[in-house]
Amino acid sequence: MEIETNDDEKYMRAALVEARAAFDEDEIPVGAVVVAGGRIVARAHNLTQRLGDVTAHAEMQALTMACAQGGKYLPTAVLYVTLEPCVMCAGALAWAQIGRIVYGASDAKRGYGIIESRISSDRLSLLHPKTQVTGGVLEDECAALLKDFFARKR
Repeated sequence: MEIETNDDEKYMRAALVEARAAFDEDEIPVGAVVVAGGRIVARAHNLTQRLGDVTAHAEMQALTMACAQGGKYLPTAVLYVTLEPCVMCAGALAWAQIGRIVYGASDAKRGYGIIESRISSDRLSLLHPKTQVTGGVLEDECAALLKDFFARKR
């Protein structure tokens, strides 16, 4: 199944709105939205500080909301997230059988692709075999928000 890619920038901008909300709340500025049937069905940002929960990543929050509406499998849904998912989030997305993941900035330290490349040449083996991945959508804007956040912390 080919999942529509025409609106990647539009939905990544919605994820950036969430990332900016995280920034304003002094959370690491990562935002995510889940799109199904041509509409946003979930939106979230990092809540690790507020909840005191290391698993409260934007992707996990959005995935939980989307599954509450559409069931535990999301093969036709698209996750837009401003930062490449970590291994934990990639695993959850695999279990949900998400149809497509679109991310903005790569995560050279903790992104699933970097970790995966250390153990295998198959970058997508942490994800469901049918999941499509597109990286680098609005990458500069997504990366700049993260850089500004961490510069402010130093």
